Amino acid sequence: MEVLKMLILNHGISYELMDKVERCTKDHYRKCMEQKFTEFASKTLEEGTKIDANDLDWESTFFLRHLPVSNLYEIPDLNDDYRNTMKEFATELEKLAELLLDLLCENLGLEKGYLKKAFCGAKGPTFGTKVSNYPPCPHPELFKGLRAHTDAGGLILLFQDDRVSGLQLLKDGQWVDVPPMRHSIVINIGDQLEVITNGKYKSVVHRVVSQTDGNRMSIASFYNPGSDAVIFPAPTLIEKEEVEQSEVYPKFVFEDYMKLYIRQKFQEKEPRFVAMKAMETITLPAPIATS
Repeated sequence: MEVLKMLILNHGISYELMDKVERCTKDHYRKCMEQKFTEFASKTLEEGTKIDANDLDWESTFFLRHLPVSNLYEIPDLNDDYRNTMKEFATELEKLAELLLDLLCENLGLEKGYLKKAFCGAKGPTFGTKVSNYPPCPHPELFKGLRAHTDAGGLILLFQDDRVSGLQLLKDGQWVDVPPMRHSIVINIGDQLEVITNGKYKSVVHRVVSQTDGNRMSIASFYNPGSDAVIFPAPTLIEKEEVEQSEVYPKFVFEDYMKLYIRQKFQEKEPRFVAMKAMETITLPAPIATS
């Protein structure tokens, strides 16, 4: 079983484009989001003991959808330069995600294109970006920037701040820092790839620790299955390893998993898999054709 969390520099995305994405993102936060977060932080700190820190994240975010239909021009307060920059960046990230999926196929002994096909529902995969800022927190011992969780989807590509740290992953029961490195992309595996690989790759528990100084930028792009995609372990992997039926991950529609995940995001993932297995009513589809 492998936990995949890797940091890559030779990703093929121009550093000039990444610098522009970072500049535009930080400018947008200062101009359009910082004041609102300051008001939220002030109210939160005033309420003190009334606030449940286990039910709150110290972050400022907005979401962009790229596939199947973009909402880039529907998001208020984004200027044209920022929109065009993010559109170009998303195109490059989509290509990188599909290349990485094929590399995973090669490593797993699956046909090229299998994972991309597995993600395709009626309208293809879903692809979106969470743009986050993690402002300084006066009480990092109380508030996490983002609580510990695994990602629900497929492949996650993270462009993070190169000056302000905070990202940690859980490895062998210990929290390990993921150090910021300029122009790098951090690659993470989500729950759906754990299912498709029948646990050959494990989704990674991670969190963001609040910092007292500096505003951490995080741009996480999620290459996920389509909402109606049927997710199930690759039959080739089951047959090759002669896995007992009791050890096979569940099969389900991605949208059904997401309904459960939304309610249980910050809980352990294993009970979600158990719940999906209990709900199995879908006949296992034939192996996915790749040609």
